[in-house]
Amino acid sequence: MGYKKSDLPSKTCATCGLPFNWRKKWEKNWAHVKYCSKRCRRNKMVKADK
Repeated sequence: MGYKKSDLPSKTCATCGLPFNWRKKWEKNWAHVKYCSKRCRRNKMVKADK
């Protein structure tokens, strides 16, 4: 079961505003994923001014 990176869904991080792609470890809870990394999850109150 192979996937092309271009076919994977993506979202925008709620903290840094950068796009991130689906990962296998997020397969079961992709609908609830909001942050691209643990660092962004820790700093969720601090939003980047871009």
